[in-house]
Amino acid sequence: MAMSGVAARYPWLVADVGGSNARFGWVTGPASGVQARRSYVVQDFPSLEAAARRYLQDLADEARARGERFDPPRQAAVAVATAVAGDEVVLTNSHWRFSRQALQAALQVQGLLVLNDFEALALSLPGLQAGQLRAWGACPLPPAGCLAVIGPGTGLGVAAVVQTARGWLALPGEGGHATLAPADDFESAVLSHVRGAFSHVSAERLLSGIGLPTLHEAVAVAMGLGVPAEALAPEQIVERGLQGRDAVCERTLDSFCAMLGGFAGSVALTLGARGGVYVGGGIVPRLGDYFFHSRFRERFEAKGRFAPYLAGIPTALITDTQAALGGVALAIEQSF
Repeated sequence: MAMSGVAARYPWLVADVGGSNARFGWVTGPASGVQARRSYVVQDFPSLEAAARRYLQDLADEARARGERFDPPRQAAVAVATAVAGDEVVLTNSHWRFSRQALQAALQVQGLLVLNDFEALALSLPGLQAGQLRAWGACPLPPAGCLAVIGPGTGLGVAAVVQTARGWLALPGEGGHATLAPADDFESAVLSHVRGAFSHVSAERLLSGIGLPTLHEAVAVAMGLGVPAEALAPEQIVERGLQGRDAVCERTLDSFCAMLGGFAGSVALTLGARGGVYVGGGIVPRLGDYFFHSRFRERFEAKGRFAPYLAGIPTALITDTQAALGGVALAIEQSF
């Protein structure tokens, strides 16, 4: 294809929309990477269209201030925190919903691709650099085979990517809604309490931003304190737990990291993700060194006869909170 034909496809608008934040980026050409990355708070906008228009207006204003022309996007792709099927897209943990056809028409783009947010994050994994990761031991580079990603943010996402002869193939799913299993008597007591309120206790029910308050309450009961736990927001639980001035919050963070490790090990076994398991989402980066001194890796490997199998699988934290935008751009590229 002539260069003029390739250039005619650009620019691209890419977005990664979670329950709390909508991140946007701009791709101007085949080797440009994702530029002009911005993040907007979901609650500040009535719809995805409104947030996208704000982002495009911001870019246009900045271009005019530099004396440059602003060309509107020709292609767009949006990663969303929900299962994707049909024209109507309803976000799981926010008030946003949209029609694919209506959004494409509103943005006046030639094509609009909608994919699951963790499908996009999985597609970003092969392109991650060492500076975007923090690993236990050796960094899992270069990527090969099957790579998995889990991400406790507002919810809990799970996906994978597999190396094929034609490139990397994403395996989207809703693994965060798989049933959470206890590993000891304390965790059994925690889950027993939660089952009193919910018929199904998924991993997301406890290992996420929306789940942390539920986990905190259940941990207090399992500790046998005899008094109800103080109702706290996720940010307060993390802050108090890290400061070491609240025993229930400390135990909550310990349980969170341990149970997340056990869940990640189960994901690795299920998918055969011998190329590595990556941790994304917004919660774990806030834990800093605490996470790397937690029981996460210990519980990741604690799978009985398959402990040696898991010991050979690298794990890493994705420190770049906008990494999924690279996966969104790759999804557009693969669509041609």
